[in-house]
Amino acid sequence: MNRAEPLVLGIETSCDETGIGIVRGHHLLANTIASSMDEHARYGGVVPEVAARAHLEALEPTLTAALAEAGIALADLDAVAVTSGPGLSGALMVGVGAAKALAVSLGKPLYAVNHLVGHVGADVLDSDDGTIEYPTIALLVSGGHTSLLLVRDLVSDVELLGETIDDAAGEAFDKVARILGLPYPGGPQIDRAAVGGDPKAIRFPRGLSLPKDMERHRYDFSFSGLKTAVARWVEAKQDAAEPVPVADVAASFREAVVDVLVSKAVKACTELGVPRLLLGGGVIANARLREVAAERTASAGIELRIPPLQLCTDNGAMIAALAAQLISAGHEPSSLDFGADSTLPVTEIQVH
Repeated sequence: MNRAEPLVLGIETSCDETGIGIVRGHHLLANTIASSMDEHARYGGVVPEVAARAHLEALEPTLTAALAEAGIALADLDAVAVTSGPGLSGALMVGVGAAKALAVSLGKPLYAVNHLVGHVGADVLDSDDGTIEYPTIALLVSGGHTSLLLVRDLVSDVELLGETIDDAAGEAFDKVARILGLPYPGGPQIDRAAVGGDPKAIRFPRGLSLPKDMERHRYDFSFSGLKTAVARWVEAKQDAAEPVPVADVAASFREAVVDVLVSKAVKACTELGVPRLLLGGGVIANARLREVAAERTASAGIELRIPPLQLCTDNGAMIAALAAQLISAGHEPSSLDFGADSTLPVTEIQVH
């Protein structure tokens, strides 16, 4: 095996996107994604069984497309990598089963890795020399996860500082979009609806930001109360037979989410003496989130890292990149007796 620049294929099936990525060391060769989002749209959210079946249908053509894009054959690979968790159990099982089959049939080592740490690993692919400066704070925001991590070393030392105690930020966007009569997925719909709206029109609550909350949940997040506050505000307008100012509601809701996310991330950087912040996850596509993060990190003298947006959403390239880093650091492959773990802790970077 080439441990300096291993050629790794990564498989990601933790939610509704089938991702196949191929990297050589820290160089991206292919990043192919098949999304089942349209199939879930009719239900207003991700349906686990639908996602699992979609992965089964998409895996082979997505794999074929990735190999063609990279210009390699399966026999050329040094290793196979796969997301073991966290995520939807049924969806994870499809990827894990496919990865094991590939590894065994090809006689290649298999690396089972953590989905959340993979989002941090995506930054390796946007680095000139394939390195990440440590320590770094990572804010990961997606439909299923909202987590704040302290990364002392990508392959050996990741600490969970805080996470959502109820809805993830992406879920809150979906639910508020539904309240406003907007289609799924809610993130881009809220973004569009907020154009021209006043983010200060309505002062929605900032969850777990009061002094009494900060003592126990300093770096944790909560968006359930915010979602309820939006619902009650809209209901009051409707009960009074008044028009709902959708643009103002969308802009004010988005501002509340962004304010909490960025405030807690910057607070973690300053309080822990970490001069850099990395953003990851699908919600990072939100323009206002990137804008506020850039403004506040610049004011605090913090370096902001945001991988290309195609590497922020769930993808196989980040899984391959993390595995390549593990290989280069001398880590041994995973055994074949690991399974899908929907609640895999972020401290378990590789499942052995």
